[in-house]
Amino acid sequence: MRFRRGRIGNWLAVLAGARPDVLAAAPGARAKFVALGGVLLSTGGLALVSMAFAVHMALGLAWPFALVAGLGWGLVVVNLDRMLMVGMAHDSSLKRNLVLAVPRVGLALVLGVVIATPLTLQIFAKEIDTEIVTMQAEAADEYQASLASDSRFAGLPELEERIANEEAIVASGGVADTGLAVVRADVAAKQAALDSTLAVSRELEAKAQCELDGSCGTGDAGTGQAYIEARAAADAQQAVVLAARSELDDAVDAASSAEDRSASLAAASLETDRAELARLTAEQERLQAAFDGENEDAGGLLMRLEARERLGDENGTMAAAQFMLSLLFMSVEILPVLMKLLLNFSPPTAYDKLAALRDTGDVEIEELAQESRKTVAIAKEELLVMAEKERVDRQKEAILARRRAALAEVAARTQAAAQAPAAPAVTPEEPSRALFDTGPIRELARNAAIRTVRTVRRRPEVPTSV
Repeated sequence: MRFRRGRIGNWLAVLAGARPDVLAAAPGARAKFVALGGVLLSTGGLALVSMAFAVHMALGLAWPFALVAGLGWGLVVVNLDRMLMVGMAHDSSLKRNLVLAVPRVGLALVLGVVIATPLTLQIFAKEIDTEIVTMQAEAADEYQASLASDSRFAGLPELEERIANEEAIVASGGVADTGLAVVRADVAAKQAALDSTLAVSRELEAKAQCELDGSCGTGDAGTGQAYIEARAAADAQQAVVLAARSELDDAVDAASSAEDRSASLAAASLETDRAELARLTAEQERLQAAFDGENEDAGGLLMRLEARERLGDENGTMAAAQFMLSLLFMSVEILPVLMKLLLNFSPPTAYDKLAALRDTGDVEIEELAQESRKTVAIAKEELLVMAEKERVDRQKEAILARRRAALAEVAARTQAAAQAPAAPAVTPEEPSRALFDTGPIRELARNAAIRTVRTVRRRPEVPTSV
Protein backbone atom coordinates (compact mmCIF):
# COMPACT_ATOMS: atom_id res chain seq x y z
CA MET A 1 0.00 0.00 0.00
CA ARG A 2 2.85 2.38 0.83
CA PHE A 3 4.49 1.56 -2.49
CA ARG A 4 1.23 2.31 -4.28
CA ARG A 5 0.87 5.63 -2.47
CA GLY A 6 4.44 6.46 -3.41
CA ARG A 7 3.76 5.74 -7.06
CA ILE A 8 0.61 7.88 -7.00
CA GLY A 9 2.55 10.69 -5.34
CA ASN A 10 5.32 10.48 -7.90
CA TRP A 11 2.75 10.57 -10.69
CA LEU A 12 1.09 13.65 -9.18
CA ALA A 13 4.49 15.34 -8.84
CA VAL A 14 5.32 14.65 -12.48
CA LEU A 15 1.86 15.93 -13.44
CA ALA A 16 2.66 19.19 -11.64
CA GLY A 17 5.86 19.59 -13.71
CA ALA A 18 8.47 18.06 -11.39
CA ARG A 19 11.57 16.40 -12.86
CA PRO A 20 12.06 12.92 -11.40
CA ASP A 21 15.87 13.07 -11.53
CA VAL A 22 15.98 16.40 -9.68
CA LEU A 23 13.21 15.33 -7.30
CA ALA A 24 15.24 12.26 -6.33
CA ALA A 25 18.13 14.57 -5.33
CA ALA A 26 15.79 17.04 -3.52
CA PRO A 27 12.98 14.94 -1.93
CA GLY A 28 11.88 17.87 0.23
CA ALA A 29 10.09 19.46 -2.75
CA ARG A 30 8.01 16.34 -3.38
CA ALA A 31 5.11 17.37 -1.11
CA LYS A 32 4.76 20.73 -2.88
CA PHE A 33 4.56 19.15 -6.32
CA VAL A 34 2.20 16.42 -5.11
CA ALA A 35 -0.14 19.13 -3.78
CA LEU A 36 0.04 21.03 -7.06
CA GLY A 37 -0.74 17.83 -8.95
CA GLY A 38 -3.77 17.30 -6.72
CA VAL A 39 -4.97 20.81 -7.52
CA LEU A 40 -4.61 20.09 -11.23
CA LEU A 41 -6.67 16.93 -10.83
CA SER A 42 -9.31 18.92 -8.93
CA THR A 43 -9.65 21.42 -11.75
CA GLY A 44 -9.81 18.56 -14.24
CA GLY A 45 -12.55 16.89 -12.20
CA LEU A 46 -14.58 20.10 -12.11
CA ALA A 47 -14.12 20.46 -15.85
CA LEU A 48 -15.28 16.87 -16.38
CA VAL A 49 -18.48 17.37 -14.35
CA SER A 50 -19.13 20.77 -15.95
CA MET A 51 -18.79 19.47 -19.51
CA ALA A 52 -20.96 16.45 -18.73
CA PHE A 53 -23.75 18.72 -17.47
CA ALA A 54 -23.33 21.09 -20.43
CA VAL A 55 -23.46 18.30 -23.05
CA HIS A 56 -26.44 16.70 -21.33
CA MET A 57 -28.35 20.00 -21.20
CA ALA A 58 -27.41 21.30 -24.63
CA LEU A 59 -27.45 18.11 -26.73
CA GLY A 60 -29.59 15.81 -24.63
CA LEU A 61 -26.98 13.03 -24.66
CA ALA A 62 -27.29 10.12 -22.30
CA TRP A 63 -25.18 10.35 -19.18
CA PRO A 64 -22.59 7.70 -20.23
CA PHE A 65 -21.83 9.59 -23.46
CA ALA A 66 -21.92 12.90 -21.59
CA LEU A 67 -19.37 11.56 -19.09
CA VAL A 68 -17.10 10.42 -21.93
CA ALA A 69 -17.24 13.92 -23.44
CA GLY A 70 -16.60 15.39 -20.00
CA LEU A 71 -13.57 13.13 -19.53
CA GLY A 72 -12.07 14.40 -22.77
CA TRP A 73 -12.63 18.02 -21.75
CA GLY A 74 -11.16 17.34 -18.31
CA LEU A 75 -7.98 15.96 -19.87
CA VAL A 76 -7.73 19.04 -22.09
CA VAL A 77 -8.10 21.38 -19.09
CA VAL A 78 -5.51 19.45 -17.06
CA ASN A 79 -3.07 19.61 -19.97
CA LEU A 80 -3.64 23.35 -20.38
CA ASP A 81 -3.17 24.00 -16.67
CA ARG A 82 -0.02 21.89 -16.65
CA MET A 83 1.31 23.85 -19.62
CA LEU A 84 0.61 27.11 -17.80
CA MET A 85 2.49 25.91 -14.72
CA VAL A 86 5.45 24.29 -16.45
CA GLY A 87 5.97 27.38 -18.59
CA MET A 88 6.58 29.54 -15.50
CA ALA A 89 10.10 28.74 -14.29
CA HIS A 90 11.35 30.08 -10.96
CA ASP A 91 12.23 33.74 -11.35
CA SER A 92 12.24 36.41 -8.65
CA SER A 93 11.82 39.29 -11.11
CA LEU A 94 8.44 40.99 -10.63
CA LYS A 95 8.30 42.31 -14.17
CA ARG A 96 9.08 38.98 -15.81
CA ASN A 97 6.65 37.16 -13.55
CA LEU A 98 3.89 39.61 -14.35
CA VAL A 99 4.57 39.34 -18.07
CA LEU A 100 4.38 35.56 -17.80
CA ALA A 101 1.44 35.50 -15.39
CA VAL A 102 -1.00 37.97 -17.00
CA PRO A 103 -1.81 35.91 -20.13
CA ARG A 104 -1.86 32.72 -18.11
CA VAL A 105 -4.21 34.16 -15.51
CA GLY A 106 -6.41 35.54 -18.30
CA LEU A 107 -6.62 32.10 -19.92
CA ALA A 108 -7.31 30.52 -16.53
CA LEU A 109 -10.16 33.00 -15.95
CA VAL A 110 -11.68 32.14 -19.31
CA LEU A 111 -11.48 28.44 -18.47
CA GLY A 112 -12.96 29.20 -15.05
CA VAL A 113 -15.96 30.97 -16.56
CA VAL A 114 -16.50 28.13 -19.04
CA ILE A 115 -16.32 25.55 -16.28
CA ALA A 116 -18.39 27.50 -13.73
CA THR A 117 -21.35 28.25 -16.01
CA PRO A 118 -22.77 24.70 -16.39
CA LEU A 119 -22.18 23.98 -12.70
CA THR A 120 -24.14 27.05 -11.57
CA LEU A 121 -26.92 26.16 -14.01
CA GLN A 122 -27.14 22.70 -12.49
CA ILE A 123 -27.13 24.00 -8.92
CA PHE A 124 -30.06 26.35 -9.61
CA ALA A 125 -31.83 23.85 -11.89
CA LYS A 126 -35.22 23.98 -10.12
CA GLU A 127 -35.48 27.76 -10.15
CA ILE A 128 -34.30 27.86 -13.75
CA ASP A 129 -36.85 25.21 -14.82
CA THR A 130 -39.67 27.26 -13.28
CA GLU A 131 -38.49 30.39 -15.05
CA ILE A 132 -38.22 28.48 -18.32
CA VAL A 133 -41.90 27.48 -18.05
CA THR A 134 -42.80 31.15 -17.67
CA MET A 135 -40.62 32.11 -20.60
CA GLN A 136 -42.20 29.40 -22.76
CA ALA A 137 -45.70 30.66 -21.93
CA GLU A 138 -44.67 34.21 -22.81
CA ALA A 139 -43.14 33.02 -26.06
CA ALA A 140 -46.34 31.11 -26.93
CA ASP A 141 -48.46 34.23 -26.32
CA GLU A 142 -46.13 36.35 -28.39
CA TYR A 143 -46.22 33.85 -31.24
CA GLN A 144 -50.00 33.68 -31.11
CA ALA A 145 -50.17 37.49 -31.29
CA SER A 146 -47.73 37.45 -34.21
CA LEU A 147 -49.93 34.93 -36.02
CA ALA A 148 -52.96 37.15 -35.48
CA SER A 149 -51.09 40.07 -37.06
CA ASP A 150 -49.66 37.94 -39.86
CA SER A 151 -50.65 39.06 -43.35
CA ARG A 152 -51.77 35.52 -44.16
CA PHE A 153 -54.35 35.62 -41.36
CA ALA A 154 -55.07 39.36 -41.26
CA GLY A 155 -58.53 38.89 -42.86
CA LEU A 156 -59.51 36.06 -40.51
CA PRO A 157 -61.67 38.23 -38.13
CA GLU A 158 -63.50 39.79 -41.06
CA LEU A 159 -64.06 36.34 -42.55
CA GLU A 160 -65.50 35.08 -39.27
CA GLU A 161 -67.76 38.13 -39.01
CA ARG A 162 -68.92 37.65 -42.60
CA ILE A 163 -69.70 34.00 -41.94
CA ALA A 164 -71.71 34.95 -38.87
CA ASN A 165 -73.69 37.50 -40.87
CA GLU A 166 -74.30 35.00 -43.66
CA GLU A 167 -75.49 32.39 -41.16
CA ALA A 168 -77.85 34.94 -39.61
CA ILE A 169 -79.17 35.93 -43.05
CA VAL A 170 -79.74 32.31 -44.03
CA ALA A 171 -81.39 31.53 -40.68
CA SER A 172 -83.69 34.57 -40.90
CA GLY A 173 -84.49 34.07 -44.56
CA GLY A 174 -82.76 37.29 -45.54
CA VAL A 175 -84.38 39.48 -42.91
CA ALA A 176 -81.08 39.96 -41.07
CA ASP A 177 -79.37 41.35 -44.17
CA THR A 178 -78.34 44.89 -43.36
CA GLY A 179 -77.87 45.59 -47.05
CA LEU A 180 -81.64 45.71 -47.50
CA ALA A 181 -82.04 48.85 -45.39
CA VAL A 182 -83.12 50.91 -48.41
CA VAL A 183 -85.85 48.45 -49.33
CA ARG A 184 -87.01 48.26 -45.74
CA ALA A 185 -86.97 52.04 -45.51
CA ASP A 186 -89.19 52.19 -48.59
CA VAL A 187 -91.59 49.70 -46.97
CA ALA A 188 -91.59 51.77 -43.80
CA ALA A 189 -92.27 54.94 -45.80
CA LYS A 190 -95.12 53.27 -47.64
CA GLN A 191 -96.50 51.98 -44.34
CA ALA A 192 -96.29 55.46 -42.86
CA ALA A 193 -98.07 56.90 -45.90
CA LEU A 194 -100.77 54.25 -45.57
CA ASP A 195 -101.15 54.93 -41.90
CA SER A 196 -101.45 58.65 -42.64
CA THR A 197 -104.11 58.11 -45.33
CA LEU A 198 -105.96 55.73 -43.03
CA ALA A 199 -105.99 58.34 -40.29
CA VAL A 200 -107.35 60.95 -42.70
CA SER A 201 -109.91 58.44 -43.98
CA ARG A 202 -111.06 57.68 -40.45
CA GLU A 203 -111.40 61.39 -39.71
CA LEU A 204 -113.41 61.94 -42.88
CA GLU A 205 -115.61 58.92 -42.10
CA ALA A 206 -116.21 60.24 -38.61
CA LYS A 207 -117.06 63.67 -39.97
CA ALA A 208 -119.50 62.18 -42.50
CA GLN A 209 -121.10 60.07 -39.76
CA CYS A 210 -121.30 63.11 -37.51
CA GLU A 211 -123.06 65.08 -40.24
CA LEU A 212 -125.44 62.20 -40.72
CA ASP A 213 -126.23 62.02 -37.02
CA GLY A 214 -126.29 65.75 -36.62
CA SER A 215 -123.93 65.53 -33.68
CA CYS A 216 -121.46 67.89 -35.25
CA GLY A 217 -120.96 70.23 -38.15
CA THR A 218 -124.29 71.85 -39.11
CA GLY A 219 -126.15 69.96 -36.39
CA ASP A 220 -128.88 68.93 -38.83
CA ALA A 221 -129.33 65.16 -38.95
CA GLY A 222 -129.98 63.50 -42.26
CA THR A 223 -128.44 63.38 -45.67
CA GLY A 224 -128.15 67.00 -46.30
CA GLN A 225 -125.70 68.91 -48.37
CA ALA A 226 -123.10 68.87 -45.64
CA TYR A 227 -123.39 65.11 -45.31
CA ILE A 228 -123.11 64.62 -49.05
CA GLU A 229 -119.94 66.70 -49.18
CA ALA A 230 -118.47 64.88 -46.18
CA ARG A 231 -119.41 61.57 -47.71
CA ALA A 232 -117.77 62.48 -51.00
CA ALA A 233 -114.56 63.52 -49.22
CA ALA A 234 -114.53 60.25 -47.24
CA ASP A 235 -115.08 58.20 -50.40
CA ALA A 236 -112.28 60.10 -52.17
CA GLN A 237 -109.97 59.36 -49.26
CA GLN A 238 -110.82 55.68 -49.52
CA ALA A 239 -109.37 55.74 -53.03
CA VAL A 240 -106.21 57.30 -51.66
CA VAL A 241 -106.06 54.61 -48.98
CA LEU A 242 -106.44 51.89 -51.58
CA ALA A 243 -103.61 53.42 -53.65
CA ALA A 244 -101.35 53.69 -50.57
CA ARG A 245 -102.18 50.12 -49.64
CA SER A 246 -101.31 48.97 -53.12
CA GLU A 247 -98.00 50.80 -53.01
CA LEU A 248 -97.28 49.22 -49.60
CA ASP A 249 -98.07 45.77 -50.93
CA ASP A 250 -95.71 46.36 -53.86
CA ALA A 251 -92.94 47.54 -51.48
CA VAL A 252 -93.50 44.54 -49.24
CA ASP A 253 -93.31 42.18 -52.21
CA ALA A 254 -90.08 43.86 -53.38
CA ALA A 255 -88.59 43.59 -49.90
CA SER A 256 -89.60 39.93 -49.67
CA SER A 257 -88.01 39.21 -53.04
CA ALA A 258 -84.84 41.05 -51.98
CA GLU A 259 -84.71 39.03 -48.75
CA ASP A 260 -85.10 35.78 -50.66
CA ARG A 261 -82.31 36.75 -53.04
CA SER A 262 -80.10 37.81 -50.12
CA ALA A 263 -80.73 34.50 -48.34
CA SER A 264 -79.87 32.51 -51.46
CA LEU A 265 -76.69 34.53 -52.08
CA ALA A 266 -75.67 34.20 -48.43
CA ALA A 267 -76.25 30.45 -48.58
CA ALA A 268 -74.09 30.22 -51.71
CA SER A 269 -71.24 32.27 -50.17
CA LEU A 270 -71.47 30.56 -46.80
CA GLU A 271 -69.96 27.26 -47.94
CA THR A 272 -67.01 28.96 -49.66
CA ASP A 273 -66.32 31.20 -46.67
CA ARG A 274 -66.59 28.25 -44.27
CA ALA A 275 -64.05 26.27 -46.34
CA GLU A 276 -61.65 29.23 -46.40
CA LEU A 277 -62.10 29.73 -42.66
CA ALA A 278 -61.40 26.05 -42.03
CA ARG A 279 -58.24 26.21 -44.19
CA LEU A 280 -56.86 29.32 -42.50
CA THR A 281 -57.76 28.05 -39.05
CA ALA A 282 -56.08 24.69 -39.72
CA GLU A 283 -52.95 26.43 -41.00
CA GLN A 284 -52.87 28.71 -37.97
CA GLU A 285 -53.37 25.79 -35.61
CA ARG A 286 -50.63 23.84 -37.41
CA LEU A 287 -48.15 26.68 -37.05
CA GLN A 288 -49.13 27.20 -33.43
CA ALA A 289 -48.78 23.48 -32.68
CA ALA A 290 -45.37 23.35 -34.37
CA PHE A 291 -44.20 26.33 -32.35
CA ASP A 292 -45.60 24.86 -29.15
CA GLY A 293 -43.70 21.64 -29.80
CA GLU A 294 -40.45 23.50 -30.38
CA ASN A 295 -41.16 25.80 -27.47
CA GLU A 296 -41.68 22.92 -25.05
CA ASP A 297 -38.39 21.35 -26.15
CA ALA A 298 -36.52 24.68 -25.99
CA GLY A 299 -34.88 24.00 -22.67
CA GLY A 300 -31.31 24.05 -23.93
CA LEU A 301 -28.23 25.76 -22.64
CA LEU A 302 -28.99 29.15 -24.21
CA MET A 303 -32.48 29.37 -22.72
CA ARG A 304 -31.18 28.25 -19.35
CA LEU A 305 -28.58 31.00 -19.44
CA GLU A 306 -31.29 33.54 -20.30
CA ALA A 307 -33.47 32.22 -17.48
CA ARG A 308 -30.56 32.52 -15.06
CA GLU A 309 -30.00 36.13 -16.11
CA ARG A 310 -33.69 36.93 -15.65
CA LEU A 311 -33.68 35.35 -12.22
CA GLY A 312 -30.64 37.39 -11.31
CA ASP A 313 -32.31 40.60 -12.48
CA GLU A 314 -35.49 39.86 -10.54
CA ASN A 315 -33.88 38.54 -7.34
CA GLY A 316 -30.80 40.15 -5.81
CA THR A 317 -30.12 37.16 -3.54
CA MET A 318 -30.15 34.86 -6.51
CA ALA A 319 -27.72 37.13 -8.36
CA ALA A 320 -25.37 37.24 -5.37
CA ALA A 321 -25.44 33.45 -4.98
CA GLN A 322 -24.71 32.96 -8.66
CA PHE A 323 -21.81 35.41 -8.51
CA MET A 324 -20.27 33.77 -5.46
CA LEU A 325 -20.50 30.28 -6.94
CA SER A 326 -19.00 31.43 -10.22
CA LEU A 327 -16.22 33.18 -8.31
CA LEU A 328 -15.56 29.99 -6.34
CA PHE A 329 -15.19 27.83 -9.43
CA MET A 330 -13.05 30.43 -11.19
CA SER A 331 -10.81 30.68 -8.12
CA VAL A 332 -10.32 26.92 -8.16
CA GLU A 333 -9.38 27.11 -11.84
CA ILE A 334 -6.79 29.88 -11.48
CA LEU A 335 -5.43 28.45 -8.22
CA PRO A 336 -2.57 26.45 -9.83
CA VAL A 337 -1.29 29.48 -11.73
CA LEU A 338 -1.55 31.70 -8.65
CA MET A 339 0.28 29.12 -6.52
CA LYS A 340 3.06 28.89 -9.10
CA LEU A 341 3.28 32.69 -9.24
CA LEU A 342 3.53 32.95 -5.45
CA LEU A 343 6.20 30.24 -5.32
CA ASN A 344 8.25 32.16 -7.88
CA PHE A 345 8.49 35.13 -5.49
CA SER A 346 9.77 32.93 -2.66
CA PRO A 347 13.52 32.19 -2.26
CA PRO A 348 14.82 29.43 -4.53
CA THR A 349 14.47 26.01 -2.96
CA ALA A 350 16.94 23.16 -3.17
CA TYR A 351 14.91 21.76 -6.04
CA ASP A 352 15.14 25.03 -7.95
CA LYS A 353 18.89 25.26 -7.40
CA LEU A 354 19.46 21.65 -8.44
CA ALA A 355 17.26 22.10 -11.49
CA ALA A 356 19.25 25.19 -12.47
CA LEU A 357 22.55 23.31 -11.93
CA ARG A 358 21.30 20.38 -13.97
CA ASP A 359 20.21 22.66 -16.77
CA THR A 360 23.53 24.53 -16.69
CA GLY A 361 25.49 21.26 -16.64
CA ASP A 362 23.45 19.87 -19.50
CA VAL A 363 24.15 23.01 -21.51
CA GLU A 364 27.88 22.86 -20.77
CA ILE A 365 28.06 19.15 -21.60
CA GLU A 366 26.23 19.76 -24.83
CA GLU A 367 28.58 22.63 -25.65
CA LEU A 368 31.63 20.39 -24.99
CA ALA A 369 30.13 17.62 -27.10
CA GLN A 370 29.42 20.10 -29.86
CA GLU A 371 32.99 21.44 -29.68
CA SER A 372 34.39 17.90 -29.78
CA ARG A 373 32.28 17.03 -32.80
CA LYS A 374 33.46 20.22 -34.47
CA THR A 375 37.18 19.41 -33.74
CA VAL A 376 36.81 15.86 -35.06
CA ALA A 377 35.12 17.16 -38.20
CA ILE A 378 37.92 19.68 -38.78
CA ALA A 379 40.58 17.01 -38.30
CA LYS A 380 38.82 14.72 -40.76
CA GLU A 381 38.64 17.50 -43.30
CA GLU A 382 42.35 18.26 -42.84
CA LEU A 383 43.26 14.60 -43.35
CA LEU A 384 41.17 14.50 -46.50
CA VAL A 385 42.91 17.63 -47.80
CA MET A 386 46.37 16.21 -47.07
CA ALA A 387 45.52 12.92 -48.77
CA GLU A 388 44.21 14.77 -51.80
CA LYS A 389 47.38 16.89 -51.93
CA GLU A 390 49.58 13.76 -51.82
CA ARG A 391 47.58 12.17 -54.62
CA VAL A 392 47.93 15.31 -56.76
CA ASP A 393 51.72 15.46 -56.07
CA ARG A 394 52.13 11.84 -57.12
CA GLN A 395 50.25 12.51 -60.32
CA LYS A 396 52.46 15.55 -61.00
CA GLU A 397 55.68 13.50 -60.48
CA ALA A 398 54.40 10.78 -62.81
CA ILE A 399 53.57 13.33 -65.49
CA LEU A 400 57.01 14.99 -65.14
CA ALA A 401 58.75 11.59 -65.32
CA ARG A 402 56.87 10.70 -68.50
CA ARG A 403 57.74 14.09 -69.95
CA ARG A 404 61.50 13.66 -69.15
CA ALA A 405 61.46 10.17 -70.69
CA ALA A 406 59.82 11.52 -73.82
CA LEU A 407 62.36 14.32 -74.10
CA ALA A 408 65.22 11.86 -73.59
CA GLU A 409 63.83 9.63 -76.31
CA VAL A 410 63.53 12.58 -78.66
CA ALA A 411 67.12 13.63 -77.91
CA ALA A 412 68.38 10.08 -78.57
CA ARG A 413 66.63 9.90 -81.89
CA THR A 414 67.96 13.32 -82.85
CA GLN A 415 71.52 12.24 -82.07
CA ALA A 416 71.10 9.04 -84.11
CA ALA A 417 69.83 11.03 -87.05
CA ALA A 418 72.85 13.38 -86.84
CA GLN A 419 75.29 10.48 -86.98
CA ALA A 420 73.65 9.03 -90.15
CA PRO A 421 73.03 12.01 -92.44
CA ALA A 422 72.76 10.07 -95.73
CA ALA A 423 70.03 7.86 -94.53
CA PRO A 424 66.62 8.82 -95.77
CA ALA A 425 64.48 10.57 -93.43
CA VAL A 426 62.16 8.12 -91.96
CA THR A 427 59.40 9.24 -89.80
CA PRO A 428 59.64 7.30 -86.65
CA GLU A 429 56.67 5.19 -85.97
CA GLU A 430 54.65 6.49 -83.12
CA PRO A 431 54.90 4.09 -80.27
CA SER A 432 51.75 2.86 -78.67
CA ARG A 433 50.38 5.30 -76.13
CA ALA A 434 50.52 4.15 -72.59
CA LEU A 435 47.36 4.19 -70.57
CA PHE A 436 48.81 6.71 -68.17
CA ASP A 437 50.24 9.05 -70.91
CA THR A 438 48.47 12.16 -72.02
CA GLY A 439 47.87 12.95 -75.69
CA PRO A 440 49.18 16.54 -75.80
CA ILE A 441 52.62 15.62 -74.34
CA ARG A 442 53.35 12.90 -76.92
CA GLU A 443 52.17 15.17 -79.73
CA LEU A 444 54.50 17.96 -78.62
CA ALA A 445 57.47 15.54 -78.35
CA ARG A 446 56.77 14.12 -81.80
CA ASN A 447 56.61 17.57 -83.42
CA ALA A 448 59.84 18.62 -81.68
CA ALA A 449 61.66 15.53 -83.05
CA ILE A 450 60.53 16.19 -86.63
CA ARG A 451 61.67 19.79 -86.46
CA THR A 452 65.10 18.71 -85.13
CA VAL A 453 65.66 16.24 -88.02
CA ARG A 454 64.72 18.83 -90.61
CA THR A 455 67.13 21.34 -89.07
CA VAL A 456 69.99 18.85 -89.24
CA ARG A 457 69.36 18.13 -92.94
CA ARG A 458 69.40 21.81 -93.83
CA ARG A 459 72.56 22.55 -91.83
CA PRO A 460 75.66 23.14 -94.14
CA GLU A 461 78.66 20.87 -93.84
CA VAL A 462 81.65 22.36 -92.06
CA PRO A 463 85.15 21.27 -93.20
CA THR A 464 87.03 19.32 -90.68
CA SER A 465 90.49 20.68 -89.86
CA VAL A 466 93.45 18.27 -90.07
